[in-house]
Amino acid sequence: MSCKGNSNETLKRKVVYVYSPQYIETCDSLSKVPNRASMVHSLIEAYGLLQHMSIVKPHVATIEEMAKFHTDAYLEHLYKISQDGDNDDPQSGDFGLGYDCPVVEGIYDYAAAVGGATLTAAQCLLDKRGEVAINWAGGWHHAKKDEASGFCYVNDAVLGILKLREKYERVLYVDVDLHHGDGVEDAFSFTSKVMTVSLHKFSPGFFPGTGDLCDTGLGKGRWYAVNVPLDDGIKDDRYFQVFTSVMQEVQTLFNPEAVVMQLGADTMAGDPMCSFNMTPVGVAKCLRHVLDWHLPTLLLGGGGYNLANTARCWTYLTGTLLGQTLASEIPDHEFFTEYGPDYSLEISPSCRPDRNETKHLDTVISTIKDTFTHHLNVTVPLTLTHATHPPTSKPACWGCSGSRETQDVC
Repeated sequence: MSCKGNSNETLKRKVVYVYSPQYIETCDSLSKVPNRASMVHSLIEAYGLLQHMSIVKPHVATIEEMAKFHTDAYLEHLYKISQDGDNDDPQSGDFGLGYDCPVVEGIYDYAAAVGGATLTAAQCLLDKRGEVAINWAGGWHHAKKDEASGFCYVNDAVLGILKLREKYERVLYVDVDLHHGDGVEDAFSFTSKVMTVSLHKFSPGFFPGTGDLCDTGLGKGRWYAVNVPLDDGIKDDRYFQVFTSVMQEVQTLFNPEAVVMQLGADTMAGDPMCSFNMTPVGVAKCLRHVLDWHLPTLLLGGGGYNLANTARCWTYLTGTLLGQTLASEIPDHEFFTEYGPDYSLEISPSCRPDRNETKHLDTVISTIKDTFTHHLNVTVPLTLTHATHPPTSKPACWGCSGSRETQDVC
């Protein structure tokens, strides 16, 4: 599997990689994906990719930093129960804790570590220490401001977007996880300053049950949420076709100044979710499309429950953005035996049928394009001008002034 860059620009891209041994150890404790962080980092290291990146030690987020989005009540409760792993606190259910977000000792420290790592990555972009910043252990896009959800205790993606908004007027969030990025969409549903785009499986009974084509944002954020519902079995070529059709419209009409991209690997063939039929090659093509905009870009992980395939995917994507060719044979390293029996970097599609009818996909794309044409360029006409002739000063109003919590940033 070759992942050589397609231009000299790719080779010159400055990439920041957020890492410390302590951070990886903390992330390994997440019960749903035990040791996944170590597997990802070890494979990236085994391929010699660390030498091509600037390694930055993450800081641990303070409660004040996490409270830029999450409520004090939620954070204080998470801290309290985290001290002894109390699963019996009657208030925990009110905060989404239990079932798919179990209470374990040290869970607050985990949330603060993940939130702090994404904030560190975003700050590196603000400081121009890199053009791309990576936190593969981040991307927990389901958490709400006062509620854990879907294995997500902190919405580090929201925190990263808010950090980038300190400098950039328009931030684009792109989510290619199997599941709808509901927590991020909810956080910014009332603002035109952040556009959220999510491609995901959408079917009755599939978590989180949101992200229909008609969900387009609210109030001043109307038309700034873009949802691309897909069905089982989609493969690389068709996915990339849908992705580029949507993103070309998004880039032209929203004209983002920075991008946050969540690259959950549960879309891969062989994932226990048994839904999409993607490979790292297809996701890398989507990533390249966004990187070709040459904007400050924050890359986050997310889902991915076949741990070896998740490590394969994110290592391949790291090689892609660095313009490095990776050998097909997995190098010898600590987790080498996890990649048997083929010990190859490739992920092959399964025989799962593609249930996405061409007519349906054409309707999805045309509906999104019609929405942009008839609404977005009318409500925000300056975006079309920005795309070709950037103004010398910012527009007078893209909503209203920001405040501490995202529901007021509209």
